[in-house]
Amino acid sequence: MATRVLVTGAGGFIGHHLVTYLKKKGHWVRGVDLKEPEYAPSDADDFQIADLRSVEPCLKASEGIDEVYALAADMGGMGFISANHALILHNNTLINVHTLEAARLAGVKRYLYTSSACIYPLFKQTEVNVTPLKEEDAYPAQPEDAYGWEKLLTERLCLYYTQDYKLPTRIVRFHNIFGPLGTWEGGREKAPAAMCRKIAYAKLTGNREIEIWGDGLQTRSFCYIDDCTEGLLRLMRSDHAEPLNMGQDRLISINGLADLVSEIANIKIVKKHISGPQGVRGRNSDNTRLREILKWEPSISLEDGLRKTYLWIEQQVKASLAKK
Repeated sequence: MATRVLVTGAGGFIGHHLVTYLKKKGHWVRGVDLKEPEYAPSDADDFQIADLRSVEPCLKASEGIDEVYALAADMGGMGFISANHALILHNNTLINVHTLEAARLAGVKRYLYTSSACIYPLFKQTEVNVTPLKEEDAYPAQPEDAYGWEKLLTERLCLYYTQDYKLPTRIVRFHNIFGPLGTWEGGREKAPAAMCRKIAYAKLTGNREIEIWGDGLQTRSFCYIDDCTEGLLRLMRSDHAEPLNMGQDRLISINGLADLVSEIANIKIVKKHISGPQGVRGRNSDNTRLREILKWEPSISLEDGLRKTYLWIEQQVKASLAKK
């Protein structure tokens, strides 16, 4: 009999891809979100439109479920995260508390919570050539913003639910997941999607100038969505209960990211550096424990992932310009 899985946040970028991946692996999948996926129909067996900030929808979503992948969150890129602290902390705390308790009451066998590299302390991320972050670097705690604090709080809640209620939980800390079929405009998009959009507009309009927040020297690592979904299933199947990094460990600057995308687009760009939220100065994933625990790590290159992402976003920009 197929494992019955619930994916919360199934209308979002990672959740949408995860539903498709789990279906291919033979699972029965229920997706739940405030909205259906924007760019392609969901492959879920059952898709519920529901607001998980309330108790009843969480209870309904958890009925008859074996495993939960908890991805639902009010989130976005740095522009959104840095300007909506109260909203994010309020909404996501309600979602997380109700979803986890509903899973306990429903007798769910395993619960995977998707945390974030945003939980890591600011004092560990002040240099461009940052030391890769190990899982134990989370404490003493000093997350960058409300998004990081609510993720860290829910990590603790999951560990206590395992300790007190014997609900097996898994915790993954995402490091900048990207790919097609995700938000690419409007303020909630992440850096790779924003960069692909800007360069696609530059290519299609002939205006080669693109804006970059800050000096562009800030660094990150980026992980392609197909590696992410495989990693999530591997972690769910594992016996590892402590938080685990999930990301690439290749560091690149935002300027470097712009250069990579412009090469893919086959255009020369002019970078215009402007003031704007930049986040931490540098952030990278230490994948030592990931390799030890899962005997695996992300393998899709940044170039290959960006190429697929750029080509998809260029098509969206073309369609948008055609409407105008």
